[in-house]
Amino acid sequence: MNLFALTAGGASAYSGIIMMVVMFALFYFMLIRPQKKKDKEIKAMRGALKIGDSVVTIGGVVGKVVKVSDETLDLEVPFGKQRLTIQKWAVGSVISKTSAKEEKKEDKKDVKEIEEKKEDK
Repeated sequence: MNLFALTAGGASAYSGIIMMVVMFALFYFMLIRPQKKKDKEIKAMRGALKIGDSVVTIGGVVGKVVKVSDETLDLEVPFGKQRLTIQKWAVGSVISKTSAKEEKKEDKKDVKEIEEKKEDK
């Protein structure tokens, strides 16, 4: 009888450890791993932003990217053609991406605008 009591107590100790390992594995595969995957996708999306992309910020501002630097973006907001400088981390989603042809047209348009501004001065 004494032997049975020791075996039952030892099994319950191991079952507690096994249960903790199973719970950790469940949390990892159900919560931690999907969140890391989502963060990686968002980081890739923000890293791939180009001039001409239409974006929505996390604050709800909709605009078109007109300048991209390492940490910031310049957005052109449709109302009044205003330009806003925002941090890249503030981009929530990309509405539409530009094709290579559209990007070249936008670059030419920006160069023309800069030249016109220089001529006006």
